[in-house]
Amino acid sequence: MKYKIITAIMLTSLTLQSQQQRTLEKKCYIGSSAFMLANLVDDDEPPRFYMIDLGYRITKKDVISIEAITWNYYEPIGMSINEKNNGPNFPGRVEAFGLGLTYKRFIWKGTFAKVHSTAMHQNYLDESDRKIQSGFQLFNTLRIGYQFRFFKNRFFIEPSFAITNWPINTNLPNSFQVLENRYKKYAFEPGFHFGFNF
Repeated sequence: MKYKIITAIMLTSLTLQSQQQRTLEKKCYIGSSAFMLANLVDDDEPPRFYMIDLGYRITKKDVISIEAITWNYYEPIGMSINEKNNGPNFPGRVEAFGLGLTYKRFIWKGTFAKVHSTAMHQNYLDESDRKIQSGFQLFNTLRIGYQFRFFKNRFFIEPSFAITNWPINTNLPNSFQVLENRYKKYAFEPGFHFGFNF
């Protein structure tokens, strides 16, 4: 009788642990970036930044995802923050639309490294907002961050730090290319992503 009770308790405990593990281990997520809040700033040059990220957890440590992103920029991406505040702008703007693949690896607890590679179609517009021509950019990111989970792993936030580079950037108008050539082809940037697991 004593052994039956112990066996029943152990089986109940294992069942509860298994159910809890299934609850915590969600296979998919949908997410975005908090930098979309920059669209709310009343500015002459809004970024029109929008992003959606759909991911799938292959293992407990490995995650792949597809990102769709669009944004506008008005100066070379390689400018520093100080240069962006004081430096020259393009004679117009760049309107970019991209689709990318990412791979994330959890290294220790919530610490992760993530690689993004995004193919961007770019329209170059003049100061009158007329399209001059189009080009292609390959935009790569290496990101290190930490994932904080809330509400039984239903919701997460990911502060991070990244280095970006764009080894391919084609067909810029001459007036844009002259400015682009003055600056480096990489940049450092903070990140703040969030998402919902399901």
